[in-house]
Amino acid sequence: MDLCILIPLLVGLICALLGYLLGRSSSGDTKEISSDIELWKNKNAQLENDLRACRSQLTKADTKATTKASTTSSFAATTSTAAASIVFNAAAAKTVFGKKVKQDDLTLVEGIGPKISQLFHNHNVTAWKGLSETSVARCQEILDTGGERYTVHNPGTWPRQAKMAYEGKWKELKDWQDILDKGKE
Repeated sequence: MDLCILIPLLVGLICALLGYLLGRSSSGDTKEISSDIELWKNKNAQLENDLRACRSQLTKADTKATTKASTTSSFAATTSTAAASIVFNAAAAKTVFGKKVKQDDLTLVEGIGPKISQLFHNHNVTAWKGLSETSVARCQEILDTGGERYTVHNPGTWPRQAKMAYEGKWKELKDWQDILDKGKE
């Protein structure tokens, strides 16, 4: 036999043996990888269940909030003192006017004092929004119900002033009131 044939056969046998041994030793890694995959699959399933539970709770909360909001808005719509959609900022008003301003205080309107304010309250005009939606003619009718002493007053600018107060346009209102003479242009 020739030695040249024997060397490739021995190298082939050694390679086969090494390949077998290496393959067998890496099968332990495969078991670790498959156990890791199984672990991650279980964690994923648990997270998906948690997500479903959270979505269910969110849906319930949204339903409750919608029901509560519709109930609240229905209630607010039926009451005469419905909350204003514009938020009153007392600090901003105080900064501009230099004094504490109460929400819906009709005396903030140039030309309206405490007695005229009370007269408007008696006619269900109790807020800036209500006064801003009242026509000048209606304001004059309310003044006329107070008697002769109120004929001197001119309510021509009162609804516009009240609208500015309701909308929180404090600087514009103050600047305009500085120009007005007891509520008259």
